[in-house]
This record gives sequence, C-alpha cells and structure tokens, in this order.
Amino acid sequence: MNMKDVTNNPYLLLTPGPLTTTGTVKLAMMKDWCTWDDDYNNIVQGVRSKLVSLATKAVDKYSAVLMQGSGTFSVESVIGTVLPKDGKLLVIANGVYGHRIAKISSKLGINTVVLASGEVEALDLNRLTDQLERDPDITHVAIVHCETTTGMLNPIEKVSEIVKRYNKVYIVDAMSSFGGVEMDIDELKIDYIISSANKCIEGVPGFGFAVVKKDEFEKCSQNARSISLDLYDQWKTMEEQNGKWRFTSPTHVVRAFAQALKELDEEGGIKERAARYMNNQKVLSEGMRELGIEPILANELQSPIITSFYYPNSENFEFSTFYSKLKEKGYVIYPGKVSDMDTFRIGNIGDVHLADVEGLLKAIETSRYWLNPVLEN
Repeated sequence: MNMKDVTNNPYLLLTPGPLTTTGTVKLAMMKDWCTWDDDYNNIVQGVRSKLVSLATKAVDKYSAVLMQGSGTFSVESVIGTVLPKDGKLLVIANGVYGHRIAKISSKLGINTVVLASGEVEALDLNRLTDQLERDPDITHVAIVHCETTTGMLNPIEKVSEIVKRYNKVYIVDAMSSFGGVEMDIDELKIDYIISSANKCIEGVPGFGFAVVKKDEFEKCSQNARSISLDLYDQWKTMEEQNGKWRFTSPTHVVRAFAQALKELDEEGGIKERAARYMNNQKVLSEGMRELGIEPILANELQSPIITSFYYPNSENFEFSTFYSKLKEKGYVIYPGKVSDMDTFRIGNIGDVHLADVEGLLKAIETSRYWLNPVLEN
C-alpha cells in the first residue's frame, strides 16, 4: 500500500470537526486491536489520565470516561446520567448547541428550563442570577463554552461564579474548545466538562468523553435513563477493569486519539495550540475584512475556533457557488446556522497553520465572482 495515498487529503477541512488531521494520526489507525487485551486497554488508561491532566492540575479530584459515538452521544450520556429523577436542569442557550442540550433533557423527561439569549449578543448574567434566585428547584446548570453556531466564546468563568453562589452542579459542553482554550476546570468549579475526539485534540470521529468530578459523580449510580449511554456504569467498568469499555469500543479511533495527544504535547501543549488557533483566527478575520467580508461577532465575543461571516453584500452571491469554487481550490468551509441572517462559517482548528489561512484568503480573493459575474473564473 502506498502510504502517501492514505495520508493525503483532497482538501483542507476548515470546519469545527471532523477536521483535517496529520498523516501520523491517520496512520495510527492502520493496526487492529483487541478490546480485551492489556496492550489496548493500557492505551485507554493512558488517554483517560492524559485528559484529566489537560483539564486540571487537581488531577486527584477528577476522572475521565470515554463514550462511543459522536459528541452529542456524550452530551446525552452526561445529561441522562447526572440528573437525578427529581432534578431540574437550567440550560443557558444562545445557539443551536445550547438548545440541543435542552432538547435532549426534555426528551429524557427531565424537568428543564431554558434561559435563551440572542445568538450574537453577550450573555446577560443578571438574568441568570434572577433565574436562580426565583427558582430554587434548579439543581444543575448547563452551558456551551464555544457556541459554534456563531463562534461565540461564552464566559464560563463568570457563569461559574453565579452557579456556585447558588450551590448548583455545573455542566460545561466544551465540545469545540477543550484542548484549544486554556482552562482549569477545578479553578472554574466545573463538575462535568464534555468534548469529543475530533475537535481540538485533533483526532478523528468515533467517541466523546467527559471529565467528571469524582465526589459529585459518585452520587449518580442510579440516575441513568439508558443502558448504552449510562455514563456512570461506563466509568465504573473502566475504573475496575483497567480501561475496558462495556461494549465494543472504536479501537482504531482510540489509537489515533492517543497519537493526537502525543502530538499535542509535541506542539507545546494547549498553550501553544491555543496560540496557533488564535493567530489563525486573527489573520482570517483581518484578511476577510480586507476582502469586504465582515465577521458577525464583535472581537470580544469571538472564539479562536470558528468564525461566522455575513454574506457579501451582493445579489450575485450564492453560498453553493462560493462553496464549490473554494472546494475546487482545496478548501472546504461550513454553511451558516444563525437563525435570522445569511452567514457562512470558517473553522481554523485541526492541522491548519498560517500558510493554510493565507492560502484560503488568496483563494477567496480570486473567487469573488459576485463582484463581476461576467468575469467569473
């Protein structure tokens, strides 16, 4: 087999995941593993330990548990396992993914209240305080850290201060920020943080994970509303059987993730990766403005993960045409998700570097058919 054929990508994925991975991460999947064998389960244990150390310096207080499926599977496993039968969840929602948490919770029969905010506005934290003051039955609060509907980075540290003032359990969906934004979940008093293999750690799709505060999680043994998504039972099995999964695990994906974690260390850890992402986003936004394409968020609300842009002000612009032209030049971007405005999104996580962003900007500059459709190239 020609390994170059295996590792070459037909285009660069400028999305919030799945994303472009290194050739060595892809090559890590070329070996088969037995789920019962210690060689494989030791890899799982190493992954779990590393995730905790990435999340916090207080490693004794926390543990990591992996769950098959997409990131949403892990979100549902957390919501369905940590909320007791008489619990009540407050979801702070300012985008699609916050509202998805509320939809999951409601579907599971959990008493759910949504504190909804505009998609492009800063959170009004006074409303959160008022809600918790007026509704003492709320037991848990959930928020999305990076809302990839828009690219907004929500202020989880300020939310934490309010949540813990009222002694609530704090759940953070850090799907597209964990590993790409520096944080310490113990300092932030986060009880559960959730992410996925195919985001800022730069692995491939197939499983998600939660880093859980152990003394809080131990209260959850009888809560699960599902067998497959019983996160507590999954955790106990991994704890007691040296990293074994209850059901067939995505062995190749786990091995790729272990390689991705190694490459995160080689890059200099989260600090250096975050710096690369922030520089990617800065260069992208500044370059797009020079091309007459404006981001939808103010700089102070913008995450380094993904950026939403307004459509160019032209009746000749069609996203499908724009998408196809960029794909022909080797770049794949994302359609918009904001409910009441025409937008598209460009991510800069994954194996994406300054030269890639500069190449994208050049491709956009030469693809601006809407300025003069007669000269379309």
